[in-house]
Amino acid sequence: MSNDIKRANKREELIIAGINEISRCGIAGFSMRRAAENAGVSCAAPARHFGGKQGFIAAIIEYVYAQWHDEQMRILASCGSSTREKLVCFSVGYIKFLVEKPHFRSILMLKDDELDNTYQGRGRTTELTLKLVDEYCKEVGMDEQTRLRKFYIVRSLIYGASLMFDNGELSYSDKVLDIVRQSIDREFDLP
Repeated sequence: MSNDIKRANKREELIIAGINEISRCGIAGFSMRRAAENAGVSCAAPARHFGGKQGFIAAIIEYVYAQWHDEQMRILASCGSSTREKLVCFSVGYIKFLVEKPHFRSILMLKDDELDNTYQGRGRTTELTLKLVDEYCKEVGMDEQTRLRKFYIVRSLIYGASLMFDNGELSYSDKVLDIVRQSIDREFDLP
């Protein structure tokens, strides 16, 4: 194995350990030393790979957003052709991603004023949902206020279902996911 491949593997192992560290301790409690220890590398390795704590956190955020972007493309490729089908399919796929990758969810849902100002990541999680809602509402002649309400409701259903699956209020099953799918779809039959 070449040194470049080994370096890339160590970098990714550190990022994954960093994701777990943020999930457990948050940004304020984030420790590069603990992340390095959990990745099985020296405590100097994060500084070599990322330059410091801010660079490490930035790499974690970019990694998670890249994974989410790739998943969005996979979800959309599996959806129907109409905008409404894509919107409903994408929403359910987003829920699955949030439930099945809880450590990634901790980064996607991260709220930190300093990071939000530096990395502007939070908006990237909503762009595609907003685009699909906007596109569908325009196709069927819904006004701007209705479009905003639909966007709010769809995002609420995505986050609400994800949290309810996560805390056990809903069983994570195809049957319940189908109920969620029907709820999201039904929203676009309502005024």
